[in-house]
Amino acid sequence: MASGWRRRYRPWPRRSNLRPAWAANARLEQQRLLSSAVNESDMGIIVSGADRRIIFANAGCERMFGYTRDELLGRLPTEILTGPHTDQRLVAHMQGQALAGKGYAVELMAYTQDGRPFWVSVVVNPVHDAAGRLLNFVGVLNDITLTKMHEVLQHEVLDAMAHDMPLRELMVQVCRKVERIAPEVTASILEVDDHNCLRTLAAPGLSEAFSHSIDGLEVGPSVGSCGTAIWRNEPVLVTDIAHDPLWSEYRDLALDEGMRACWSSPIRAGDGRALGAFAFYYREPGAPSALHRKLVEVSVHLCALIIERERSRAHIHRLAFYDGLTGLPNRTMLHSQLDHMLLEAQRSGTALAVLLIDLDRFKPINDTLGHTAGDEMLRMLAGRMARQAGPGDVVSRLAGDEFVVVLPQCGTQRAAAFAMELIAMVAQPLEIRGNTLHPAASVGIAMFPEDGDTADGLIRHADLAMYQAKTQGLGGFRFFSAEMNQAVQQRAQLEAELRHALVHDGLSLHYQPQLSGDGVRVHGVEALLRWEHPYLGSVPPKRFVALAEECGLIGSLSAWVLTRACSQVSQWRKVGLPVPHLSVNLSASNFRDPGLATVVAGSLRHNGLQPSDLRLELTESVMLDPDPVTLETIRALDALGVALSIDDFGTGYSSLSYLHRLPIRELKLDMSFVQDIEHSESARALTTSVLRIGHSLEMAVVAEGVETDFQRRFLNEALAQVVMQGYLFAPPMPAGALTRWLEDRVRPSLSV
Repeated sequence: MASGWRRRYRPWPRRSNLRPAWAANARLEQQRLLSSAVNESDMGIIVSGADRRIIFANAGCERMFGYTRDELLGRLPTEILTGPHTDQRLVAHMQGQALAGKGYAVELMAYTQDGRPFWVSVVVNPVHDAAGRLLNFVGVLNDITLTKMHEVLQHEVLDAMAHDMPLRELMVQVCRKVERIAPEVTASILEVDDHNCLRTLAAPGLSEAFSHSIDGLEVGPSVGSCGTAIWRNEPVLVTDIAHDPLWSEYRDLALDEGMRACWSSPIRAGDGRALGAFAFYYREPGAPSALHRKLVEVSVHLCALIIERERSRAHIHRLAFYDGLTGLPNRTMLHSQLDHMLLEAQRSGTALAVLLIDLDRFKPINDTLGHTAGDEMLRMLAGRMARQAGPGDVVSRLAGDEFVVVLPQCGTQRAAAFAMELIAMVAQPLEIRGNTLHPAASVGIAMFPEDGDTADGLIRHADLAMYQAKTQGLGGFRFFSAEMNQAVQQRAQLEAELRHALVHDGLSLHYQPQLSGDGVRVHGVEALLRWEHPYLGSVPPKRFVALAEECGLIGSLSAWVLTRACSQVSQWRKVGLPVPHLSVNLSASNFRDPGLATVVAGSLRHNGLQPSDLRLELTESVMLDPDPVTLETIRALDALGVALSIDDFGTGYSSLSYLHRLPIRELKLDMSFVQDIEHSESARALTTSVLRIGHSLEMAVVAEGVETDFQRRFLNEALAQVVMQGYLFAPPMPAGALTRWLEDRVRPSLSV
């Protein structure tokens, strides 16, 4: 049995040097599978010899770069990887590592055979034999364009957003990241504003001049690539700017920048609205590549997120810091701005004014016309206040019908003037729902640093001053400081009464004769303005004339004087008292009014006088005024035929050269010289010099302030033609008194 079993089941003969056929077949299958995997892989695989030249490239490498295997063999890897915008520092690093027989891993911009750019990851490892000799290099290449875009754009930009980078900085970052991925393009991001106009958010690769030229253009059907893309709300590709009609009006802008093509895509909000445009500019005519399309797809999404986030934040900021009804800064914003302005005022040592405005009789409007009408009134008055404020001023709605205005670098005079203008502005009638309303406001003013150095303190003191203003009558203002308030209130009261006097004939003219021929013949009369205040008595002209200049009344005041004086001279002549000349003293600011000659001509014509009948007195400072309007006014008056006289000659700083350069016909010697003639040799010498200057220049000379016979004799001996004016002959008199003086003493010797 045993022997039979062994014969029947003998083991397989041993073949120590031979492998089974199935093992060989398995190995062949593995090689086939490996070859197939290498060739079918999306990764590019290359093998080069020790000389770094390619001896093997898989099909994935052919597909990635567009070369055939024969075109790849024998070339250096850097030859097929590099292109116009490849980072040459990385190329040098690759070459250096290979020469040293070392491996490397880099990410760089590569190019296909037809010039299409893409990002590739390159990992190269050396292969050595058992003895350590370098045999080959094996490289694995991966297209990482999408990954790169995600990494460079989305990750970094979203991270910047999370760290609250400002809008424009974010957009610049997007452009620079895009241009890093695709260096052959120049990126631009535009936003469309509330007025449907383009606003550049970022264009770091374009000049500021180009961006400024684009800003403000209204979007439309043929406004370049961006304006048209927003108008259509779809991408617009212009492959040749030089010949495309969409760029007909703007092509020079782009061509001067070296840009020849532009592809613009709308940046859309979540609801589909076009928020702006993302543009690629090209330096050669052409269309975007697949890489560029992927870049734009990612970029417009990021830009939409950024713009919508910014608008949401702006909306939240407005809700938090601005009044929803009027759009003015609210209490929170006011305190923030005022704190900052106080720090600046402390640093610079300047004053600051806080005005608290409370509307008078506002509650009855809400009660009778309804809150809607009251809201409309608040909106309209808020708009008026905002328009009155200057660029650096702050206008805020504090609460209800209370407003605050902050005036930086503002003293008491400007604060008072602003308050009066604001009260007058508020008082202008309003038409609301068919009703004519006559609003009014009371204003309290607190000054920094006198009345406080904190926002709360100044607002509180301005509020107290406002209540004090209300107790004195509606529609007024008051300063918190009692001392300051008294002075400013007096000035404000005087201004109001001056305005009233001007309108209601509260002013008057006195006239003082001017005589020649040793005080015998009437040369003319000087009109002198007087104001007899019902409580203050006689107000000095210097005081109220200066006030008229400060508050803008000087033009009206001078026109009143001219009209009244010309009328009086006309009346004298009608009754046989032919006053040869009328002299009127004008302020320096009058000569800065280009309409002065017209006013003068109208007054003369209305009263039947000739221009030669009038002499206008000006100070020496007017001759030195650099304002060209002043010189034009002087020339216009001379062309009209009105004589000009220099008042108080000798007390100013004018050069004598002006006397022959300007059309001056008369000099008025200042009375200080005349009064010192009797006891001052210097005064006599100066008086004689002025008289001779006038005589040499063929000008009339009027000596003011003649009060003694010695003065009269000296002046006549110094210059026979001198004209004299003073109490020795007659004081300034009302028109009626001068009429009697002329009739009683001068009429028999009148000389025309």
